[in-house]
Amino acid sequence: MAKNEALYEAVLKGKRKDVSSIVNELVAAGTNVEEILMESMIPAMAEIGDRFSRNEAYVPEMLIAARAMQAGLDILDPLLQEAGHEPIGKVAIGTVKGDLHDIGKNLVAMMLKGAGFEVMDLGVDCDVDKYKEAVDGGAQVILLSALLTTTMPYMKEVIEGLGNCGAKILIGGAPVTQEYADEIGADGYSDDANTAVKSAKIALGLAA
Repeated sequence: MAKNEALYEAVLKGKRKDVSSIVNELVAAGTNVEEILMESMIPAMAEIGDRFSRNEAYVPEMLIAARAMQAGLDILDPLLQEAGHEPIGKVAIGTVKGDLHDIGKNLVAMMLKGAGFEVMDLGVDCDVDKYKEAVDGGAQVILLSALLTTTMPYMKEVIEGLGNCGAKILIGGAPVTQEYADEIGADGYSDDANTAVKSAKIALGLAA
């Protein structure tokens, strides 16, 4: 199946109603649901992420594109599960204990879903035990978010608490740096939602 240009553009431009309408039409016409996702929707999210990296798109555009993508996923998810579609990986994301800021975390979660990951959104104010539960639940990558310098130190506690759990641990947030990631032993660092997706793929050996 060639890329459905109308669906691709609707996701790219954040037109939720159009995305829902087109996806429903394609499903009704018997189009392979996995192809709808892989050939049109995921490439659109990849494009908006690349535009963001090139400073050709900004957070609001990414948010509305991610919400449009979610509108399509709401229709496709049950169909994909019926068809036995396997996500490219299972990740968990949460804001660390003491930090209630979730806009950045929510955007990263939506971008990860848009890239084909199964995402466990742990919410805000997550302690070590919550991340341990995610690992026990099959999460291969754990993403820790912090927006405050006062909550950043808890990232180190999470990493120490998880020990050799087998999952890769990535950190991010406004005050977080690569140097801090290196200092506390994180497996990776991301400074925006698009690089978070790429880092998750690298952590699972899906990209170089």
